[in-house]
Amino acid sequence: MFNGIRRSDRKIDRLEAIQLLKKCEYGVLSTMNENGYPYGVPLSYIYTNDSIYFHSALEGHKLENLKNNDKVSFCVVGQTNVLPDKFSTKYESVIIFGSAKEVFDDEKM
Repeated sequence: MFNGIRRSDRKIDRLEAIQLLKKCEYGVLSTMNENGYPYGVPLSYIYTNDSIYFHSALEGHKLENLKNNDKVSFCVVGQTNVLPDKFSTKYESVIIFGSAKEVFDDEKM
């Protein structure tokens, strides 16, 4: 379903990924609109019970996209270190894939 990580030397295990999800303050949620265009929106979130929760307005691109397609990608970036002499950046990150659904009052944490 998904290609493996290209740089396997940079792969982290599940526990490290969860620790980073718990540590970070915001991430980018990516959805797809009905015309096949991606939409990435930065948002604050909380990771608990193997799920990511985020607040949303009652309407907008994000919710419209999720009505048409619940498949999402979520990315967080932790500590970064710019390496100017190497024209690069060392950073920690996690990208996860899944599906999103609205959580109602009786399901909230």
